[in-house]
Amino acid sequence: MNLVIVESPKKAELISGFLKKHQLNDYKVMASAGHVRDLKQHSFSVNVEDHFRPEYVITEDKKSLVRELKAAAKKADLVYLASDEDREGEAIAWHLSEALELKPEKTRRIVFHEITAEAFLHALEHPREVNMNLVDAQQARRVLDRIVGFELSPVLWKRIRPSLSAGRVQSVAVRLIVDREREITAFVPQSSYRLQATFVLPSGERLLTELNHRFATEAEAEALMTRCATADFSIGAITRRAARRSPAAPFTTSTLQQEAAHKLGYSVSQTMRLAQSLYESGHITYMRTDSVNLSSQALGAIARQIEKHPGKEYHQPRRFQTKSKGAQEAHEAIRPTYIDRERVGGTPQEQRLYDLIRKRTLASQMADAEIERTTVSIPVAGTDYAFTAQGEVITFRGFLDVYMESTGEEGNAEVTKLLPAVKEREALSLEALT
Repeated sequence: MNLVIVESPKKAELISGFLKKHQLNDYKVMASAGHVRDLKQHSFSVNVEDHFRPEYVITEDKKSLVRELKAAAKKADLVYLASDEDREGEAIAWHLSEALELKPEKTRRIVFHEITAEAFLHALEHPREVNMNLVDAQQARRVLDRIVGFELSPVLWKRIRPSLSAGRVQSVAVRLIVDREREITAFVPQSSYRLQATFVLPSGERLLTELNHRFATEAEAEALMTRCATADFSIGAITRRAARRSPAAPFTTSTLQQEAAHKLGYSVSQTMRLAQSLYESGHITYMRTDSVNLSSQALGAIARQIEKHPGKEYHQPRRFQTKSKGAQEAHEAIRPTYIDRERVGGTPQEQRLYDLIRKRTLASQMADAEIERTTVSIPVAGTDYAFTAQGEVITFRGFLDVYMESTGEEGNAEVTKLLPAVKEREALSLEALT
């Protein structure tokens, strides 16, 4: 019998189902429910003199679970540590091997970034050792948390209110916010004045325009208004320019949080809770990632889905590069495990988040949107100024057929702002000037 230890009971249940389906009955799956060891709660627990060595204990609420896991591990031929593939997951695997006193020769570390039968079975065939560099990175973060917390928290209790705690990230973030707020307070505002004019075309249609210059004083703006009141106007230059819009990269953790806030009104914690549930149910890949990579297998499935609908001409394969320094490129971006699945079980909130992830993933592999941008110029006689109007017409929707980034819900409008039909030197009458 082999023992597989995962982080969550939900994941354990799903993997047990895969093993049963593939008739792998010599595997038992158990869950650690997160960390089993941590620093002592009411003491510093970091030996600063001995290279900042952390002093760990098995947490009170995990003692009985550790006893169960230890008993199961003793009976097992092999123990597979299958916690998540990030720093925290690697640390959990190491803590389990220490707490359960596992022998290296009978311990295997496996990782998978999506909970599907294929990914899990592939992981079983390609085990590795615990990555101590990742474990050390997590330990450094935990030790820093404790050092900052123990130093700063008493100051907060004294100055603000009891039971507040300072974090290694939040404390620095507060400083940045305070610095920015001081800049805002010190800023000296300056006024500027803009002119907007409404012209009527011979056809009776209206053309809304704005002057291509902003005035520093109200007197200057009023002087030009007086001049315009008696002036004659006609269409000057009309320029048309083809433009393209490219889709955004698939989601990383931070871009998913931003877009879910803009489009769905979800808080960061709500987004991560829903994404965790979608991941543990096997619907999306691992939701903590800073990579925009997609696997070759995923790219093939996405291409087939786009060619099926909306059509072959909408498909444009792309490989995105991660801009952030030190990004973990071995991971994938957040994407659906099965791109052809439009609906998943779960709550309506989970479905909305899944829908957002699926559309963003599809759009990332679709053709550019093609746009025609038109600029109409109406000169003010005897000056260097001109009133201008700009409009866009989408000539080929491309990826916009599926997803529009952070501009509210996707619509079917073909036009961002459509200008009326105009001809050069066409006479205009001034209806309003503001």
